[in-house]
Amino acid sequence: MSDFLLAAAGFVLVTVAVGLFRILKGPGDADRIMAAQLLGTGGIAALLLLAQAMSMPAALDVALILALLAAFVSVTFIRGIDRSQADGA
Repeated sequence: MSDFLLAAAGFVLVTVAVGLFRILKGPGDADRIMAAQLLGTGGIAALLLLAQAMSMPAALDVALILALLAAFVSVTFIRGIDRSQADGA
């Protein structure tokens, strides 16, 4: 079972690496932040899979902290957009 979980974590990491292209070449800021959220979500998923495969309960705590930080990044980005539109209007 751990071989399957390791393979699934590897697959998730490959898809996250593909998403990195969108961050580097994204046409707009919204595309880039969505790709960054994809990287965060994929990283959390890979971390959870690796934690289960290798029996590392501390990695679960790290994954939960990363999930909280990803939520704060989204909120901060939206607030930044709201402020820039208020300043421009």
